[in-house]
Amino acid sequence: MNIEDIEVEKPLKIVFMGTPKFSVPILDVLIDNYGVKAVVTQTDKRVGRKGDIVFPPVKEEALKHNILVIQLEKLKESYQEIIDLDPDLIVTCAYGQILPKELLDYPRLGCINVHASLLPKLRGGAPIHRAIINGEKKTGITIMYMAPGMDDGDIIATEAIDITDTDTASTLHDKLSVLGSKLLLQTLPSIIDGTNERTPQNPDEVTFAPIIKKEDEKLDFNKTSIQIYNQIRGLNSFPGAYFILNGKRFKVFESVIVDEYSSLNVNGEIVKTDDMGIYVKTSNGVIVLTVIQPEGKSRMRSKDYLNGIKDSLVGNVVE
Repeated sequence: MNIEDIEVEKPLKIVFMGTPKFSVPILDVLIDNYGVKAVVTQTDKRVGRKGDIVFPPVKEEALKHNILVIQLEKLKESYQEIIDLDPDLIVTCAYGQILPKELLDYPRLGCINVHASLLPKLRGGAPIHRAIINGEKKTGITIMYMAPGMDDGDIIATEAIDITDTDTASTLHDKLSVLGSKLLLQTLPSIIDGTNERTPQNPDEVTFAPIIKKEDEKLDFNKTSIQIYNQIRGLNSFPGAYFILNGKRFKVFESVIVDEYSSLNVNGEIVKTDDMGIYVKTSNGVIVLTVIQPEGKSRMRSKDYLNGIKDSLVGNVVE
């Protein structure tokens, strides 16, 4: 046998595409077990009054491992650099841009995505926030093949977890990020050898999780106590729910539902204050706002804010 006839297994060329903190454990599991040829992430941002440049978390992680970083402002117009890397597999997680069909079709093993919901439920950019805001009891991770539409590709694997009554967007974010890295590691061998399952999504079960907008952050005390409680949890810690009192914005990060009710008060009226917090009338009861951030101040327990003001808030109506 001639040496030229001996087939040598080439290392797998993986390109990872992701941006936020959520994506970092997924990147790490690829680096540790397969290696990553390049990372594609969103462009750097300027933040604060000084306009300091902040790298996406995925870029920071890639640079720690001396991995090539590609940042494209408009992927659909400039993806040739990725194709030139000749990737066998593209793995995405919360990248933030739609992949053009030419890029989706290029890798021989396909493009797969790690999505933070049990698809076809909660397609879109805010599945963690929306799961809590909607009052879902379960969510999870889906590993899927990418398709031209938004999160509508065939499902490879899923794993569910419970959403507890005390989960916030932050705690659920961390749980799902770890779960996503573990499920990807379990699933990749079957994707690489072509033995994985491939299940089309049921169009009758599709729901959406659009990106959080400014209007989603404002509390409406005409809603029920549980709806408000879920909204506060679903926006904690970012971007935070809020209400307006005497022209000033107060963010709310924690609350408690209590068994109190009075038909004499209007919705949004502050009916009581004590060491627990600020009691506000809702459409079907009372909710206590326990951790707040007054405009221009740091986050604090409501009782600490109440200790610092002379006037009683009782009788005021929040907007």
